[in-house]
Amino acid sequence: MAVRIRMKRMGRKHRSFFRICATDSRSPRDGRVIEELGAYDPSVPDTDARTSFNFERLQYWLGVGALPSERVRVLIKKYGPGGSHVDHQKSAVERLRAPKSVPDPGAPKYVKQDKSAQEAAAESAPSESAPSEPAPAEAQVAEPGVAETAPPAE
Repeated sequence: MAVRIRMKRMGRKHRSFFRICATDSRSPRDGRVIEELGAYDPSVPDTDARTSFNFERLQYWLGVGALPSERVRVLIKKYGPGGSHVDHQKSAVERLRAPKSVPDPGAPKYVKQDKSAQEAAAESAPSESAPSEPAPAEAQVAEPGVAETAPPAE
């Protein structure tokens, strides 16, 4: 039995990810696997954080003669044990795990008020359409304690 290390396609249409698996060479691409060794997710925005491996098991299968596919061979060369991009991968994974910082939006420009609050604000504020000149003399109310002079009788 020849063992191959290849990627098994998972996910849904237009949103795939891959599991890196040790399989029998006679089984189909997405068929039965012997062991899962890692994962590759092409939708991760940082290229160096897309791949993860179980280094111990990968070393075992490579040691017993398992042959990786061409694409898996490239991933092992970059991100496998002693790979050329392992340091970049560690920093990329740390950046993804760090909490996202969102800037303070500041005070809101408009706050919606309910109708009762709007009516109360309108009653307490002076009306702009009200005349600013004094009321006519007939409409003025006399102060208490002040005698009014009656017009002469005719």
